[in-house]
Amino acid sequence: MKIAAVIPIRTGSQRVKDKNLRSFGNTNLMELKIKALLQVPELTSIVVNTNSEEAIGIVNKHYHGVKTHRREEFYASSQCSGSEFFRHLGEVTDTDIFVYCPCTSPFVKPETISRCINLYLSSPDYDCIATVSSVKDFLWLDGKPMNYDPSHAPNSQDLPDVVALNFGVTVVRKEDLIRNSNIIGKRPQFVKTDDIEAIDIDTPLDFYIAEQLYKKLVLEKKDLLE
Repeated sequence: MKIAAVIPIRTGSQRVKDKNLRSFGNTNLMELKIKALLQVPELTSIVVNTNSEEAIGIVNKHYHGVKTHRREEFYASSQCSGSEFFRHLGEVTDTDIFVYCPCTSPFVKPETISRCINLYLSSPDYDCIATVSSVKDFLWLDGKPMNYDPSHAPNSQDLPDVVALNFGVTVVRKEDLIRNSNIIGKRPQFVKTDDIEAIDIDTPLDFYIAEQLYKKLVLEKKDLLE
């Protein structure tokens, strides 16, 4: 059975310029993700799916066991919808099991990725495994509360157990990804991650905070051990 981890990277990020390849501590987000995935024994391949020639050059020069797929520009543009993008990822990836691993989640541990893969393989009742974060916020939509009664407001810890996809890891069969045009299936099983693993870099502030955490949690620890 083929199990491929796919790292999606595109040029032209609108909110955080070149976030996947710019300096991040002593590395960059793409290489940090590749190094984590190389520690996941269940994987049979790692694929960087990108329209970035720079990314392809780095992979070909330094990571000979990692594959690249040169993405067509449409699928890296804002004209491409999320559903079109996900379906295309499935169509161009040679695998049976698809493991979605964006490098904007830099703190997901190899052990967590292994856990999600093995949970998927041992759980036939579910068609995907996805990491999520617990949401304990007072939510409103269109001027109305979504998850609590303002006249009987609970303590935040007693709010309903709402979860949000954080896209740290998603495991799905390739055929289901293509059929649903989404990495999330019809019968998902969720795996909660802690606050650090759940970090998703989407804004300049996210990038700054994540880099400071990386320096504190990884680089300083490394210096102490040397």
